[in-house]
Amino acid sequence: MTSLYEVRKVLTVLIAAVFSLVTVAAALEPADEHGSCPAWSYSGTNGPEHWGDLCAEFAACKSGKEQAPLNITNPEVKHLPAIQFAYHPVPLDLVNNGHSIQQNFAPGNGNTIAVDGKQYDMLQFHFHHPSEEAIDSKHYDMVAHFVHASKDGQYAVIGVLIKEGKPNRLITTLWENLPAEKGKASKSNAVEVNAIHLIPAKHSYYMYKGSLTTPPCTEGITFYILDTPMELSKEQIAKFAALYPDNARPLQPLNGRTVEHSK
Repeated sequence: MTSLYEVRKVLTVLIAAVFSLVTVAAALEPADEHGSCPAWSYSGTNGPEHWGDLCAEFAACKSGKEQAPLNITNPEVKHLPAIQFAYHPVPLDLVNNGHSIQQNFAPGNGNTIAVDGKQYDMLQFHFHHPSEEAIDSKHYDMVAHFVHASKDGQYAVIGVLIKEGKPNRLITTLWENLPAEKGKASKSNAVEVNAIHLIPAKHSYYMYKGSLTTPPCTEGITFYILDTPMELSKEQIAKFAALYPDNARPLQPLNGRTVEHSK
């Protein structure tokens, strides 16, 4: 017969496991809502210049000293570790979150990057029009941000600049399944999404310490902006711009930071 002690022990383990799963799920969930904070936007009284005043949770948007995005100019050229990409197909999980179009990745999806021996798991990628980052004061048509997290809670964002040119086959797939209505998602196990098709063959990059480019503007994020852009067709860029004509945060002060450029 099972003792009361053994039953309690099993229940304790089960509760701990459920709590752990809930915690992980919450960490991976897009942070579009922040308690009692009012909705933020890219224009008007709740636009970027006012984010830091909307509520205490968004204070870093105003007071932070390592904010993103940056105008990348005169970077220091250095021997930096290569980025190792390990991307593979996952099911379509595309959401129109009211600020961008975002492909989410389930926990344990196996899509990773590694930098200097440290591995980061893919959480999601999304788009901005025009590009948030600028190179020598030049903005590109768009940028894709690939958000990753390590097991110890460090975040790394790969930025891929986008210019007008040939159509991109991954974007063709995404836009064919685009949830046009804000707050809606498009999911399908029959549709594969392989993020490697948005990564250029050349992986040299600019690196700097920054922040989330949306509220709450949390700092401590390492950005790797690839210096080789990808191409989308004029029509593909226009389709995104029809939904989000301007969802780019303005450039932020450098505040003494160093931007490095890998050789």
